[in-house]
Order: sequence, then structure tokens, then C-alpha cells
Amino acid sequence: MTTENAPGAMTGLRVIDLTRVLGGPYCTQILADHGADVIKVEPPAGDEVRDWGPPFHGEDAAYYVGINRNKRSIGLDLASEGGRAVLMKMLEGADVLIENFKPGTLDKWGIGNDVLRARFPKLVHCRISGFGADGPRGGNPGYDAIIQAMTGMIAATGSPQSGPMRIGVPLVDISTGLYAAIGILMALSERQRSGLGQFLETTLYETGLSIMHPHAANYFMHGKPPQLTGNEHPNLVPYAIFPTRTANIFIGVGNDATFRKLCKEIGKPELGTDPRFARNKDRIANRDALRTELAAVFSQHDAEPLCDRLLAAGLPAGPVQSIDQALTSAHTIHRGDVIEKDWYKGVASPIRLERSKPSLRSVPPKFSQHTSEVLTEFGYSEGEIDALIAKGVVCGSERRR
Repeated sequence: MTTENAPGAMTGLRVIDLTRVLGGPYCTQILADHGADVIKVEPPAGDEVRDWGPPFHGEDAAYYVGINRNKRSIGLDLASEGGRAVLMKMLEGADVLIENFKPGTLDKWGIGNDVLRARFPKLVHCRISGFGADGPRGGNPGYDAIIQAMTGMIAATGSPQSGPMRIGVPLVDISTGLYAAIGILMALSERQRSGLGQFLETTLYETGLSIMHPHAANYFMHGKPPQLTGNEHPNLVPYAIFPTRTANIFIGVGNDATFRKLCKEIGKPELGTDPRFARNKDRIANRDALRTELAAVFSQHDAEPLCDRLLAAGLPAGPVQSIDQALTSAHTIHRGDVIEKDWYKGVASPIRLERSKPSLRSVPPKFSQHTSEVLTEFGYSEGEIDALIAKGVVCGSERRR
């Protein structure tokens, strides 16, 4: 990921981003990393995740900083008629509008999808919501952990000893942001053929259901909910954490040939032909016995050299690392996965195009940092901008908390 202003795959695309918190900003950072001009439109109080700290850089929490680089910020009161007039002016030059208001909010303000479609027929309008606009939960708010609970994710996570547990990262929010980015790119691709934009929606609830693999597929097949298996896989054995002399490692075996190769590499070839373990279905039936056999072997080794040897042999193995170890590992450094600019440090875009590379062009913006710059681009004079600020329609640098 370069720090130069080289054209990216999305260069020339203008995105008006009304989203807050995580899913939407994660989506628009993907587009921004690849060259899109993302204008982050914040309410007068600002995006609430600016306060989700510590830690902070100035007044902005790391939670905000991690998902808002390469964007410009303008504070705009969309609850006011004047604020909505400014938004409509901005949409005249936009390709994409993305928002995560409660369904019906834009309609209440008189700028619902029918109005937008009539005025901006080429606009791609993406909405992110908790449950969608209709159905028994339609219009309800959605949060990552709540969706994890409601889609079976928490019930499938944890061990018999721990009981059900929330996944340690906001997987639903992030996955919803990924789906939103994919949906936007699909709509833009279709626009090249039809000449028309369209409305699209991603919901946290449907995202949560869609990523419940293989548990949903297993349930459709045999009608049984998953059992808590801790760090182990419901369909594969061995696929789990094992302690060594120095640290824990994770072993993942996807087929019988790989299992035999693992057994040979660790000096226990007889396990590969043992009728209790020879086939994956047998290993699942004898999960505990195999764990005991493998744990006895792994406990005689140090984690790092063992993983290096197994990986060199083409076997899936890895040390269980903390985030600081992962971010400072030799492979992370070699791949350029940590990027820096001025005070900012973050994880690089994982999408590496050969010619149109992603870039770090600007650090995450302060609240309403680019108000004058953006409004000038949309044809407002300095006097008009000052008047809008004086009326409270657009914001200066201070948040209204």
C-alpha cells in the first residue's frame, strides 16, 4: 500500500457517506483506500465512535481512527431543511450514497428512495440496517453482539465449560461492511450496462445468518443445532489448539492425506493408519483419543520451530499469537501490512491490485475538517458557507454534544 497519490481502482468515484459507527465506515474505507473520494457527512454531534475510547489521539478514539482514513469530513445537520438542501446539492456530483439511518428516516425528511431515484437516476443508494424495513423485526435497531446472539453465533461459540460466548471481534458489523462494498461494486457494474443506479440494502441480521457456515449447512442436512466445541471444528479433526513447551499452536487438518502427512512429520506414522483415526469421520468419533495422542507429541516441542517445520512441509500450523506479536511479526513487516503517515498507523488494505494499488493519502479527518473545502467544490461561496455555519446548518470544528 503506497503513500503516494497514485490513481486507484476507484479513482473518480465520489461517495457521500452518511454512516456512523462501524459497518458503513468500514465499507467506505475500502473504497477510499482504492481512490474513491469519500465525503464523510457527520451529524452535529459527530460520529459517536469518536468517543469510544480510550485510547485517543487528540479527541478521536482509536475505534474511529481505525476505519476512517482517506476520507474528508463535513458536519451537516440533516434534521434541518437547510442541511438536506446542502446534501441534495452534494448528491448532484455523487456516484454513491451510503447511509445507515433507521429505515424510514430519509422518507420522513422528504428525501426517500423514490425522491432520490427521480432526481438522481444514476445514483447508487446503499442502506445498511439492522433487520431491514419490513418483517417482524423490521425497523428495529441492530448491534453486532445482538445479531451474534440472534443468529445462533453466540450459541455456537465457546466450550462446554465456558458456555456460549460472543466472538471477540465485531464480525457481523465488519462482514456487513464487506457485503455493502461488494453490493456497491455490483450496482456500479450494472450501471455501466443500464445507465441507471439503484437502491441496495445489506442488513446485519442477514449478514449474520449468511456467515453461519458450516452450522447452517449442517442444520439443513441433519436438523441438529451445533454443540459447543471450543476451539475445535465441528466437521474436521484435528482442528484445534495444542500446547507445546513454549506456547500454544493451532493445527488444522482438512483431509485424510494431510493427516497422514502430519503423523509422519511428527514421528508418529502409525497414527495415520490406525483404524480409529484413518478417516475424518473416524477421527470425529474418536476426537478425545486423538487429542491425547497428539498432545503428548506436541508437548515435547517448542512452538516456533515446530510450526516452522510443519509449515515448510506444507502442513497447516501456526502459533497462537497476541495482536502485538502479529503486528510486529517478520511476515507482517515483509508484506508491508502496517502503514504509517504522520501520526497515523494502521493495517493496510488486504486487496493488492497489480497496477492500481491502494494508497494512504490522508489520515482520518478531524470533525468537519473539510467543510469549507467540500462546499467550495460544490459551488458555495465563502459568504454562503459562513452563513450556513452561522445558521447551524453546517458545522465548524466544534461538535455539538
